[in-house]
Amino acid sequence: MTRTLKYRFLAAVATILVATACGVLAGHWIGREITLKLARVSLGLDATRAINEGNTYARDVHSALDTMNASKYPYCSEEDLGLLRKLLYASHFLKEIGRIRDNKIVCSTKLGREDPSGAELPQPDAIGTDGVKAYRNIPVFRLPDVRVVALRDADSYVVLFPYFDNLRGISAIHKKVTTVSDSEQNRSLLLAGAPSPPSWNQLTTSGDFRIGEIMFSTRCSSLKINHICTTAYLSFSEALELDHRDQYTFTFLGGLIGIFIGAFCSILYGRKPSMEKQLRRAIKKDQLRVAYQPIVDLANRSIVGAEALARWSDEDGNAVGPDVFVKIAEQHGFVGEITRLVVQRAVRDFADVLRANPDFRLSINVAAADLSDARFLPMLVQSLDKEGVSAESIAIEITESSTARHEVAMETIRHLHRLGHCVHIDDFGTGYSSLSYLQDLSVDAIKIDRSFTRSIGMEAVTSAILPQILALAEALHLRVIVEGIETSSQASYFKSGAQPILGQGWLFGRPVPTAEFHRLLAEEVKALPIASEDVYAPTVLTL
Repeated sequence: MTRTLKYRFLAAVATILVATACGVLAGHWIGREITLKLARVSLGLDATRAINEGNTYARDVHSALDTMNASKYPYCSEEDLGLLRKLLYASHFLKEIGRIRDNKIVCSTKLGREDPSGAELPQPDAIGTDGVKAYRNIPVFRLPDVRVVALRDADSYVVLFPYFDNLRGISAIHKKVTTVSDSEQNRSLLLAGAPSPPSWNQLTTSGDFRIGEIMFSTRCSSLKINHICTTAYLSFSEALELDHRDQYTFTFLGGLIGIFIGAFCSILYGRKPSMEKQLRRAIKKDQLRVAYQPIVDLANRSIVGAEALARWSDEDGNAVGPDVFVKIAEQHGFVGEITRLVVQRAVRDFADVLRANPDFRLSINVAAADLSDARFLPMLVQSLDKEGVSAESIAIEITESSTARHEVAMETIRHLHRLGHCVHIDDFGTGYSSLSYLQDLSVDAIKIDRSFTRSIGMEAVTSAILPQILALAEALHLRVIVEGIETSSQASYFKSGAQPILGQGWLFGRPVPTAEFHRLLAEEVKALPIASEDVYAPTVLTL
């Protein structure tokens, strides 16, 4: 696994882990909020059911008290007690009914006739707007081990239990309280329920609210007996403990979604950036390399020049051919940056050789866009001046396709000649340069494309054209460089002619780094002076 792939793998794992953790946390939070929301809804439903049941209690109590107060029977007579027992048996909620005189119980359905000399009733715990008095669990009304509430209207009273502590409408998982408003003291009184909620005055208005981490749902009903409110409440922790399903479900789903999101992001991140973006980054970081392939005089196979080849590997370490990445740069308008990088690198690498050997040539291949780029010539001049290299040591090579814009090509060639450069046509014979204007371009040499070299010895159209190209070059006094020589027979074919020809190819050496090429030059030091006016050895730098 390459370093880049290893980094991407670790980044993908980290992304998935982080996304999963975020998904779990988000799912847990969502599950918690949904659980609490459902708990609030459940509280509201329970409080509503409870107050509806309470209204039934209240109507039953109201009816009983009204009937008792309207009775024409003498207090505590047998007829009166019979009426009270009849009312008690008819009610599902009343547990005792009785009469009061002089603030003392005179008789009741369960106690019969009481001794009027008994204890007086204490002050009521609350008095409603209609004068109905409420007593909460006082001894005189106490039943064995039961908390009760008694309501008194005039001289009649009823005892209720266990309505306030066991309302069927309240869920067993919820806590509850029941309050009644005291009109005389303008306060609220707890009739029954757990003592933990805040001041009862906060539980006298219908609505849902929260105090700290406790959720309340209050429902009130104003009837004749008293203004009664029922509240169901529950803490956050209790609600979450009572129902774990939503929390677990959403936590699991959140983690699962996090895994998918993390994997998706990893895939997007892991996708290789476009070749254009990678190439731009490589140029910005000066990561393009230049290798040099020897060019020889076919007469004696001595090295008289070098072709510098731009090399680049993408971010996965895969080599990309110049025919691919140069085309990409041309299509996206930044091929000039590659030209600048190669010119500066090649001139720097061969500055000592070019200064010491005036006959050694280095050619620089420029793209069609460079010919019309106003920055190209100043950059070239600046690079040569910086290294102290003369223009005569550098031949500018333009591709045959560059000459399609004939006027632009001619103007640039004239400027290059004025500066002292020679101009060559690369890949000659593959496209655009017709015989009619080849001489008009005023080029100094042509470089025969490797497709013609491969055709030697074969019955191909290109092999028949090759002698004509050589004859044309001789007639126009153009120097010839042949590329792609890989066999001795190919070298012998071009060597056999009368005109001096230069060649390059794997037969004479593969592209090598600067240091290795300089070692080859050292071995050929005796051959360098061979160059003469008749044998010009340009060197081609291709992108």
